[in-house]
Amino acid sequence: MTTHRPHHEITVVGAGLGGLTLARVLHVHGVEAVVFDLDPSPAARTQGGMLDIHDESGQEALRVAGLHEEFLKRVHTGGQAMRVLDRHGAVRLAQDDDGSGGRPETDRGHLRELLLGSLPEGTVRWGAKVTAARPLGGGVHEVTLADGTAFTTGLLVGADGAWSRIRSLLSPARPSYTGVSFVEADLEEADLRHPASAAVVGGGMLFALGAGRGFLGHRETDGSLHVYAAVEAPEDWLDGIDFGDTEAAKAAVLKEFDGWDEGLRALVADADGALVPRRIHALPVGHRWDRVPGVTLLGDAAHLMSPFAGEGANLALIDGAELGLALVARPGETEAALAAYEERMFRRAEVAAAESARGGELLFRADAPQGLLDMFAGHGTQAG
Repeated sequence: MTTHRPHHEITVVGAGLGGLTLARVLHVHGVEAVVFDLDPSPAARTQGGMLDIHDESGQEALRVAGLHEEFLKRVHTGGQAMRVLDRHGAVRLAQDDDGSGGRPETDRGHLRELLLGSLPEGTVRWGAKVTAARPLGGGVHEVTLADGTAFTTGLLVGADGAWSRIRSLLSPARPSYTGVSFVEADLEEADLRHPASAAVVGGGMLFALGAGRGFLGHRETDGSLHVYAAVEAPEDWLDGIDFGDTEAAKAAVLKEFDGWDEGLRALVADADGALVPRRIHALPVGHRWDRVPGVTLLGDAAHLMSPFAGEGANLALIDGAELGLALVARPGETEAALAAYEERMFRRAEVAAAESARGGELLFRADAPQGLLDMFAGHGTQAG
């Protein structure tokens, strides 16, 4: 006796920016996909802070998806402003947002809502955690969910982030610790409740840097400040901090910033709510795999990198768009479409991952923030 299992022609695991972009581009061209996500609802988790969406990648993906005009309505006016300070609080560089930059800022949650709203109802299956996937032959895979149900799919796309369960079908690689840890903090209603900190951060992005340390911050669309205290530290450093005791956690983090300007230290000392620890991991630069029938990856699942080039979300968006276009351009030729997509994605991701790794070294080197200042002076490069 055989048990009938549902079959989906295209299955996307993960309802992040890349997976949703893929589903949207396919939908625009009359091809339907189903997206499985472990969260019980789209509002189950906060979606992070601000993103700078690059014209040649993230914005291009939104053009392909037919959502660029709607995206522009969600841009954070003034968000491309930037300030670079040293550990003493001295302003070394300040740039206003004159509207001419090619990397407008938007709230990650707002961008995700735009993508979700562009899909037919039922495209995303919430509360559907993938626990296993195995090949059945001929490019078909069986996918098992946490509730014990299973289905088969003709194309399986892993858009499931840093710790992807789908990646192992293609590659043995796992993310490794980069040597940098973040502690995230929020200051609510900054102009009213934290005016001094609001002035330090300014209207957009803040880099306050020293040797092996830094405060990276940005103003969000709701008027709050989101701050990352970045520390070059052993992988177990965060384990020694009790984040259940916020005041003790603040003291432990600020111990790493002894001798820094008090206005910068206040970005953590005056934070509202709990601090959130986060280790920064990355896949090897140049991560790639041989073509495996019926399965591929996009976004962090394919090329997780540090955030020090501002490329992660942009790559996820363009990955999703280009994979969608490759599939609709070659109906019935899935393997040729996947091979073409992967070759472009591999090249693009390798360049960005190398840039991200260099950015991490540059931000926290011994003479920081001089390396960042030299980069901006030499290349006219925008932050993020």
